[in-house]
Amino acid sequence: MIPILFEDAEALVINKPAGLPVDPPRSGGDSLAGRAEELRFGFARPPVAVHRLDTDTSGCLLLARNPKALKRFARAFEERVVEKVYLGILAGELQDESGTIELSLAKISSAREGWRMIAARKGKPAVTHWTRLAAKDGLTLVEFRPETGRTHQIRIHARAGLGIPLLGDPVYGARDSRVRRTMLHARALVVPRENKDAITAEAPLPADFAALGLMDG
Repeated sequence: MIPILFEDAEALVINKPAGLPVDPPRSGGDSLAGRAEELRFGFARPPVAVHRLDTDTSGCLLLARNPKALKRFARAFEERVVEKVYLGILAGELQDESGTIELSLAKISSAREGWRMIAARKGKPAVTHWTRLAAKDGLTLVEFRPETGRTHQIRIHARAGLGIPLLGDPVYGARDSRVRRTMLHARALVVPRENKDAITAEAPLPADFAALGLMDG
């Protein structure tokens, strides 16, 4: 069963497990979309994901329970009023304490390497605020607060903006024997609503993050 972090008549926030894609893979296999009936809980429709997390990324994912809610929530993301907090582990020790990365992003593709995002002046604007939380044993735990929601934004901003990729990232860094995935976790989500309390959710620290010991003490 996928853990539920928030629930009311128009929304669910789930703690998406790392390794579960939101949309069905072209090659087939498990996905959140394929398990939507499990999250219906007696409602007329299965819920629909409002935004996307990469397959490797764990944590807070907002689902809408009806088309009107989906439209309102999508507009909130587009208007940048949704507060998103991520935790990431960098594959190196970062010296600076905090800052803001403003690097526009564009998508490129090649037959040999497939597609990826790059920092490009003519790309779409992307802004990420960050704070170093801890550094130990050649790793750094960083809190990221993205203003925009571009594809792979935090992953490429870590590599191109901070100069250090996320631990285990096979596209913008390298696989690492210490972990089984790209170390990025959607820790918290706040979605404001008119005439209703905001949707608020926080996902607990995953076991693979805790195992690296950056938050000890």
